[in-house]
Amino acid sequence: MTNDCVIDVHAHILSQETMDLMRKEAPAVGPRLKPIDDDFAVLGVGGSTYRPFPRGAWDMAKRLADMDAAGIDMQVLSNTPQTFLYNQDAALTAALAALQNDQIAKAVAAHPDRLLGIATVPMQAPGLAADELRRAMRKLGLKGAQIGSNVNGRNLDDPELEPLWASANELGAFIMVHPTQVAGAERLKAYYLVNLIGNPLDTTIAAAALVFGGVIERHPNIKFLMVHGGGFVPYQIGRFKHGWHVRPEPQARLKTPPDASLQRLLFDTLLHGQPALEYLVSSCGPSRVLLGSDYPFDMGTLDCARQVRALGISEADKATILGRAAMGVLGGPGGNPISQHAQAVG
Repeated sequence: MTNDCVIDVHAHILSQETMDLMRKEAPAVGPRLKPIDDDFAVLGVGGSTYRPFPRGAWDMAKRLADMDAAGIDMQVLSNTPQTFLYNQDAALTAALAALQNDQIAKAVAAHPDRLLGIATVPMQAPGLAADELRRAMRKLGLKGAQIGSNVNGRNLDDPELEPLWASANELGAFIMVHPTQVAGAERLKAYYLVNLIGNPLDTTIAAAALVFGGVIERHPNIKFLMVHGGGFVPYQIGRFKHGWHVRPEPQARLKTPPDASLQRLLFDTLLHGQPALEYLVSSCGPSRVLLGSDYPFDMGTLDCARQVRALGISEADKATILGRAAMGVLGGPGGNPISQHAQAVG
């Protein structure tokens, strides 16, 4: 087995077969593509549109070729955020989540040396979400789930979400938190600020809710990854700590200082700047920083592995960020199932 397997933990997929099956299940909601050219399309989901939607999202040959060109050995597949569908009927979202998870597991089974997967769950119905997470991990072999940074405006410390957190804790799940329905969207319409500012802002709100709401403290086995470098969290950790000590509001549900909870957050590398990435690694440590490309979207980058290799840190720390930390996080309790994939790559 090699210790040099490069693992991209933040990569999205929505295959043509998945879209076809979702439309069959829910004609009014299921994803549809309208081609722009050979490489891009307009994606329509439940009345909303996204453009440009890149071919790599649905074309496996393109994905694998891009991974090879980027020096990425393995990707951890997650659904596209456009298909969270938290604003739909819960039973329908649950059915479409199960369908997507089956398809992600199918892709992993077809390329076990290149792919791993995490699930999507119907967050608006926490009991159903807990059930689907258990099915996805125990029956499909997925490693956890990708969830939105809020659920129709409700933060992730909402008490109604406890059934999901209890199941995730029992399973030792890897939970990737991705921004969706971002705060302040009305003020962020110009200049693509809804993504440039809104995405890291909502990630920051999600992380703060998990910390100060006591979710991380109560559920120590969940491995929470905050994408896009953790939003503004790494830069404001000192402010969070100071606020807990001088104000009563941060202590309302977190009776101990936030240090331990903050230290358990994981972050991906997607910062688009070497000084920012170097700060993240130096302040949080390489074992808490996982390689992430946000493939195939234009706000991602296929230079992620090269960016890590360009950092002024030790080769051992680079190897940790490029894959060793992910191997530990995704292996889970009772052994390291990822090692078989890493061995195949090596």
